[in-house]
Amino acid sequence: MKRTMMILTFVGMVACAACAKAPAEQAQQPASPAQSQPQKQESSMSKKVLVAYFSQSGNTAAVARQIAQKTGGDLYRIETQTPYPSDYGTLLDQAKQEIRSGAKPALKGNLPPVQDYDVIFIGSPNWWGTHAPALSSFVAQSNLQGKTVVPFFTHGGGGMQNCERDLKKQLSGVTVAQGAAFPGRASGASESALEEWLAKLGF
Repeated sequence: MKRTMMILTFVGMVACAACAKAPAEQAQQPASPAQSQPQKQESSMSKKVLVAYFSQSGNTAAVARQIAQKTGGDLYRIETQTPYPSDYGTLLDQAKQEIRSGAKPALKGNLPPVQDYDVIFIGSPNWWGTHAPALSSFVAQSNLQGKTVVPFFTHGGGGMQNCERDLKKQLSGVTVAQGAAFPGRASGASESALEEWLAKLGF
């Protein structure tokens, strides 16, 4: 009986030693090629971003600044050579006339070097259910082929309406990501809504 107990004790000690040694042996085993060379996946954050926007009252500009800050993008303000009237009623009448006629107002200054960017956010207020004519001018004068365009809009309660749809028509053949519309406020977009949208885009 005593001899049997000694044998069992010895076997147990050998087993414990083997268990204690196993992790060290596994740690010394060379990693497989897949483990030693993990594949890098390119994210939107690694791409160069431009945030181009037209803003009359400052609401769209506020959202544009937020987007640029969160994506590390460069800002470019789209301006018309002839400023729009400050009187709200007169502005509405002029905007309606330009939209109905398909006008593309002349822009002020030089356009940004869009060829240097991978992703281009384009922003505008919602005017009469669509984007401001200045955006049409920017799109017409910029070579956006091979770029990813991301539209965004601000509104006074109308939401997206035809803003994204009409812009996509002008961007035929260009990759257009899912756009977003935010209530027009001087403080910009809701942080949670903005971050949720950008997360879907990979930012």
